Amino acid sequence: MRKMIVIIGILAIIFVGMIVYKNVIIKNSNIGIQEIEKIENYMKQIYMWKEITNEALPYFEDINQADETWIWEVVQKNLEEYEISYEKMGEKAKELFGSNFNKEFPKEGTENLIYNEENNLYYATSVELDQQEDAFLLNKIDKIKNGYEVEIIEYLEDYSQAITENQIIIRNVEGQEVAKISIQEEGKINEIVKNSTEKLNKKKIVLKLENGKLQVERVYQ
Repeated sequence: MRKMIVIIGILAIIFVGMIVYKNVIIKNSNIGIQEIEKIENYMKQIYMWKEITNEALPYFEDINQADETWIWEVVQKNLEEYEISYEKMGEKAKELFGSNFNKEFPKEGTENLIYNEENNLYYATSVELDQQEDAFLLNKIDKIKNGYEVEIIEYLEDYSQAITENQIIIRNVEGQEVAKISIQEEGKINEIVKNSTEKLNKKKIVLKLENGKLQVERVYQ
């Protein structure tokens, strides 16, 4: 019973922290909480893992110039299927990246999507992830013509000491330690990240609205 109360308490702290974080964005921007949630959900769809794609979100001036490993891993992640057809890859890519996206999925497959000639499907291989979770925090959102310009703060949540020492280490994308907190203080991560911006990487993302859906157009410094 006591353990359940502790868990509920931690979840409450995290929930309150998220509300405060979104209210801060609303205060500093001219958008509502539903727009923030829509932007955050889309960013989660395209934000990857650096151990697979080298960068969780690479820089590019045009989506068709983006790193192809990142592009197809994003598509695979959002299909969430083990067996994938060529047509599904193309349809999901257009859904995620918009009508201007003109890349073709390689017929021979990729390193993590192996082509099977017998049934004409691609099979996702298992990929081992480390204990450092690639994460971002929405820092600023501005409305622009036909979309938004979003600034994020990038960081890593290192859980390698979570079991042995009951600690989470906040790192920058280069792996340098920024802060260390206990598991019970997990709800304070957003606050720590906000107060450590000089030690963390920032990126700006242009998101366009196309038929009511968000699509990434550009990522820059």
